[in-house]
Amino acid sequence: MKNDGSATAGDTDATAPAASSAPSESSSRAAGKELVRFDNVTKRFGDVTVLDQLDFCVDTGKHVTLIGPSGSGKTTILRLLMTLLTPEEGTITVDGQYLTHEERNGKLVKPSDKHVREVRKKIGMVFQHFNLFPNMRVLRNVMEAPVHVLGLSKDEAEQRAKELIELVGLSEHLDKYPSQLSGGQQQRVAIARALAMRPQVLLLDEVTSALDPELVAGVLDVLRDIALSTDITMLVVTHEMSFARDISDSVLMFDKGKIVESGSPDKIFSEPEHDRTKEFLATVL
Repeated sequence: MKNDGSATAGDTDATAPAASSAPSESSSRAAGKELVRFDNVTKRFGDVTVLDQLDFCVDTGKHVTLIGPSGSGKTTILRLLMTLLTPEEGTITVDGQYLTHEERNGKLVKPSDKHVREVRKKIGMVFQHFNLFPNMRVLRNVMEAPVHVLGLSKDEAEQRAKELIELVGLSEHLDKYPSQLSGGQQQRVAIARALAMRPQVLLLDEVTSALDPELVAGVLDVLRDIALSTDITMLVVTHEMSFARDISDSVLMFDKGKIVESGSPDKIFSEPEHDRTKEFLATVL
């Protein structure tokens, strides 16, 4: 790691089943291979620099959590990986392929839409808001993209969707619409939907921030079980520090678009060195 620079649903999501099998193909990939890399990435909004010449990487199978105050650039990193934003400077690679550029005749140029789509298939994201299709039942919400984007047969997509819906503890809700689920259950469907695309890296953007407090534990339990019982790569933005401590291999503290400190969860949460990290943790722990 470089250090440069809702409707009723009948439950409260208080518990969730343990994940017993890998949710994606990432378990077959050797840990330690560099999967995501930011090289000298700068992102501005007008006169405001949100990311300032950012360098960092995430290895396959690792769980990296980004912490820091609001506006420090954490979510911007995830939005860049989803190609919802583009950087002003620098490059981003995923599994050795440029995401923000394309190599032609030895030069880096603006990528084609086809190139971006192919690289982005390697990335799954769970957003703060569930973004489920309101007119589709749970099962179809999870199997729709694998059919239309990955080209899976309906039978294969349905089988995989059922396995993932079971993984997140919602098998009894296959035929319900999102409006018939609690917020926590909808977020669990969103997790299953992201995993159904077989991403190499799963991005989690404050996935409990839109939930009522009593629903947070169930969603975090599902994610904790997935993180600890599989080797899927995760890049996480969260203010849930106990969750970050439990699942992370590395924690990066951001402030003003830069990494001010990075290290293991024990180091960052128990023995932080940077004054800004100490100040931030004092407000959230």
